[in-house]
Amino acid sequence: MSQEITRRVPIVPVRGSVVFPHTDTLLSFGRTKSVIAVNSAFQEDKVIAIFAQKDPRTADPGFDDLYNIGTIATITQMMSTEGEIHALVRGQARISLKEIIAQEPYLIGKVHEIAEEFSVTPEIKILSKKLQELFKKAINFGKQAEIMTVMRLVSSGVEPVEMSDQVAALLEIKPSEKQKILEETNVKKRLETVLDLLTKEVNALEIERTISSKTQKRFEDQMKKAMLREKKRTIEEELGEMSEEGEITNEEFKEYKTKIKNAGMPAEVKIRAEKELKRLSVMSPNNPEGGYIRNYLDWLTDMPWSNLTPNNVPMRKAAHILEDEHYGIEKAKERILEFLAVMKLKKTEKNKKSGDEGSHPTILCFIGPPGVGKTSIGRSIAKALNRKFVRVSLGGIRDEAEIRGHRRTYVGAMPGRIIQGIKNAGTRNPIFMLDEIDKVGADFRGDPSSALLEVLDPEQNKEFSDHYLEVPFDLSEVMFICTGNVLDTVPPALRDRMEVIAFPGYTEVEKFQIAKKFLWPKQIKDQGLGGRNIEITDAGLREVISSYTREAGVRNLERNLASICRKIARLVAEKKKFPRKVDISDVRKFLGSQRFSSQIADKKDEVGQSTGLGVTPVGGEIMFIEVSLMPGKGKLTLTGQLGDVMKESAKAAFTWTRAHYHDLGLKPNFAENIDVHIHVPEGAVPKDGPSAGVAITTALVSALTGIPVRRDVGMTGEVTLRGRVLEIGGLKEKSIAGHRAGLKTIIAPKENKKDIDEMPAVIKKDIKFVFAENVEDVLHTALRTWPKKIDKEVGKGFTPISRTLIATS
Repeated sequence: MSQEITRRVPIVPVRGSVVFPHTDTLLSFGRTKSVIAVNSAFQEDKVIAIFAQKDPRTADPGFDDLYNIGTIATITQMMSTEGEIHALVRGQARISLKEIIAQEPYLIGKVHEIAEEFSVTPEIKILSKKLQELFKKAINFGKQAEIMTVMRLVSSGVEPVEMSDQVAALLEIKPSEKQKILEETNVKKRLETVLDLLTKEVNALEIERTISSKTQKRFEDQMKKAMLREKKRTIEEELGEMSEEGEITNEEFKEYKTKIKNAGMPAEVKIRAEKELKRLSVMSPNNPEGGYIRNYLDWLTDMPWSNLTPNNVPMRKAAHILEDEHYGIEKAKERILEFLAVMKLKKTEKNKKSGDEGSHPTILCFIGPPGVGKTSIGRSIAKALNRKFVRVSLGGIRDEAEIRGHRRTYVGAMPGRIIQGIKNAGTRNPIFMLDEIDKVGADFRGDPSSALLEVLDPEQNKEFSDHYLEVPFDLSEVMFICTGNVLDTVPPALRDRMEVIAFPGYTEVEKFQIAKKFLWPKQIKDQGLGGRNIEITDAGLREVISSYTREAGVRNLERNLASICRKIARLVAEKKKFPRKVDISDVRKFLGSQRFSSQIADKKDEVGQSTGLGVTPVGGEIMFIEVSLMPGKGKLTLTGQLGDVMKESAKAAFTWTRAHYHDLGLKPNFAENIDVHIHVPEGAVPKDGPSAGVAITTALVSALTGIPVRRDVGMTGEVTLRGRVLEIGGLKEKSIAGHRAGLKTIIAPKENKKDIDEMPAVIKKDIKFVFAENVEDVLHTALRTWPKKIDKEVGKGFTPISRTLIATS
């Protein structure tokens, strides 16, 4: 039910607040219409209708911009200032806005008073009492409210209707939520809503008070301890009784004392640790440096200053471990066994003589293509020597602090990777592998490779100094092993400190043995096929090696074997028929069509086609050159992303050919009527090196004379203008690549004859090596016949495209 107000009532919109009945609210008005409306009402009956705006940004609100439910209020006090009016109003009742009667000079509306849905029931009394008690609790927890409002609400005579409105006005909620409470005419529901919102507010106040109380108590405790500590220090200074025991103020310091005593530190390190502990004992608990000193002491006491792993592995057992876990790489195995023998002899001499002179650390560097077992043999070495193994990857490191650590003045400082690795190992004589040493970078933060000079120098690493620890640590017992793909990017000074052991690519025979003994059993176990007696035939394994991989190592070979095992595992899981012995047909079924074939097989001898050999970071490789002749004026064009050295080799080969035109049966002016275009396919791959000279010369002579080149002959070597064939590097890797491609003869410089001793037996058996001193020796072997003088002019009837296979060193 509602009762219509018959007199005109000024409408005053308000922004950001809601006025409730039975409450006193101080409002400020600045808009012209609102000021006029309040002044007019104050001069008459002091009654205004207050409605909240839906959008506070509306400057001149109308009927649709106001909430429909508002409050009719009486102006009890008013004060004017420059451009504003401040009025204290008291809400009387809820009203609804039916229409706006007038817009000027201020809003005048027709409103209806809304009756409260209220009857005194036991439930409402209980809700009212609970709200009153909760409000008292909120006041005790620090809720802000006027004293008169508090006294009125905590008194026993307050009605439930008034209590619900007055508490709602004090809630710290959004105006839109207060508007919802204002629009609720059912007193019971309004009490429940206000009680729920006040409960959440009280819980937040309680949590805030608890936190404040704990913070205050902690602060008071710290101040009390600091005061007592200062009094104690002053008394001890007056009495002259400052003792060592005075440094230890709690159990933490006693623990550090015990750690320092049991750490086995050298004398100078122990003095430094005790000095830092003394600083910590007299330091204020509020000093942030205390955390840094604790961290520093933890590092000092956790380092293995005197922990050594005993080396009691017999020579036979060590050799057996290395042989069982790695096939081939005899040089590396031999060097490890030599180290073990020397170490045992030194230990025997040390037992006979008094004193410890120490031993120089062994620093090995394994260089070879990816997948040949450089990293894995490091773990086998640790197992063979019964030592802990630590591996640190240096790839992409550009900051010197990664090696030496950060100084303690920096926030978050910590030791470098060397000291971290030693600490994690828990012993000062681990096998320490520095992986990818050829990929260390340098920038404005320093050069990590220069920092490694001290680490890998036997004369300096006895007292290695980390920037964080600032005390020397003995690395002379550590066996360092470095690995990399190429030696060229390793600085000469760093290279000089290491014993380099080359890891060449595997031959197909070696790959077969590795796959049969290690990779296939490993994949059978890893893919859950153990105990099912699944085997791969020798022919099937050779098919995987020759037709699905073309690499120096065995990583792709292992991936292909894993793929076969996974497909078999799926058949087993689906309870389908699966092969117990994997043969060639099964390999092709599981791996698809062949990905590689012999690069020279089934090809006839062609004009301009020769075979060259080269070395890349991933092992020996073969590449192609195409020589195209066309009518022109003697121009030489080189394409295929060739480096400067290879371009110079091509120019030298062309010059030698022109200079020896008579020996080659060419006319003196042959070059005046043709252009030569030399292109190396796979143009996206950069190529460089001098060893392409022999291959380019052979291709040019073949193209100019029309004499075919033997398809099964490979060649490598640098050519001078005088026609000499100079020594090149990587003959072993190149020969392995040639063997992989099916070559029968390899032409190499005469100076490389000494390298034949390092060739695998299978290479020397299957390939004939011809060592050339000059270009004539090369041509006699590579060309099918020696060039003869011809009468016809060069440039007529030539083969337009000649292909040659070359390589770079």
